Amino acid sequence: MERPQTFADIALRPALQETVAKVGYLKPTPIQAYLIPRALINRDVIGQAQTGTGKTAAFLLPFLNSWQPGEAPGPQAIILVPTRELVSQVVEEARKLTPEPQCKTVAIYGGQRIKGQIDAVRAGLSIAVGTPGRVLDHLARGTLNFSNVRYVVLDEADRMLDIGFRPDIERILRRCPARRQTLLLSATLPETVLKLATRYMVKPIHINLAPKRITVEKIRQTYITVDKERKFDLLKLVLEREKPKQCIIFCERKRWAQELYEDLKNHDMPAGVMHGDMEQAQREKVMQRFRAAKIELLVATDVVGRGIDVTGISHIINYDLPIDPENYVHRIGRTGRMGKDGIAIAFVTPEQGELLTNIETFINKQLDAEEIQGFEAFRKRIETTSEPAEEKKQVPVFGRKRRNYRRGI
Repeated sequence: MERPQTFADIALRPALQETVAKVGYLKPTPIQAYLIPRALINRDVIGQAQTGTGKTAAFLLPFLNSWQPGEAPGPQAIILVPTRELVSQVVEEARKLTPEPQCKTVAIYGGQRIKGQIDAVRAGLSIAVGTPGRVLDHLARGTLNFSNVRYVVLDEADRMLDIGFRPDIERILRRCPARRQTLLLSATLPETVLKLATRYMVKPIHINLAPKRITVEKIRQTYITVDKERKFDLLKLVLEREKPKQCIIFCERKRWAQELYEDLKNHDMPAGVMHGDMEQAQREKVMQRFRAAKIELLVATDVVGRGIDVTGISHIINYDLPIDPENYVHRIGRTGRMGKDGIAIAFVTPEQGELLTNIETFINKQLDAEEIQGFEAFRKRIETTSEPAEEKKQVPVFGRKRRNYRRGI
């Protein structure tokens, strides 16, 4: 099957072609070019690609192309995703791409009153987008009926299985008709995902567009060593130097994110914050403002490490290094979207040499060290030896420790 060079080369019905052109989609990304034509012929498809490559439109357009007014009561399509934020993103994209207003999409996830969702479902829907737990809740209540589902999407399947959704997903798939089309999208294909595909998909076509390297090549990745007490001063200087278009500043703990957000506000640096202690309505409001570029700096925990597709993010700052190297990959993947360049800067304290080395080993790439000219990254340490000052060689704690890790000591 020849790869289409433009969306006009893909056999979409005229009304959908017009909508695609209106939203500015002219040339399909690789995952769109390979997946859409195969899904259009009703084949099950496994699409392996990183986030930020346009896969949301890739799995929505085939269903929207086949949808017709007067279909059996919905939903006809069910899309399962791992997080609330990703539900909102998929729903927004579906509503943007749908030519017919009768083809309604409903968001189904926890953290908000279920009555509003029940009312939206009863008003009629064609596409249900949800997290597995809340979808199961609706099935148990009888407010969702899957008897007419003909199109199923498992988006970010590896992530859903990582956070324990496999039993829920299997229960949902068993409630769907056997005669259906199933698409599975995943950045990686561990054994657990392959077993799920083998059990619930029919002779799927496998499209592998995952890069050989885990990290995105277009992202410039550097680190700066700094004492913990000097991190905020360093952050101010980095932001002044970089002047980011939009930036996510990642913290490892919810409390630390809230404290950093308040420090930024106290220094007249407008920012937003997102973490797990916030109400879902608050998080949605912040994300809406961030997507609309009304917020330049977003302080966040890994609650937004995956599933947020904001193309204007120019910088990622790892204010705290993640303990899990895989989270580093998900964090920096928020920049460099859709082929654009991005910048990721990590702050590393002297005792974190092992964490940095683990990240570099995981991504098979050594990060470049940098420093801010004139900035005292380390507090002055009191010398406890009587050696003459001129004979002493200054070796940063971090530098010595990191070299030892590289030698396997």
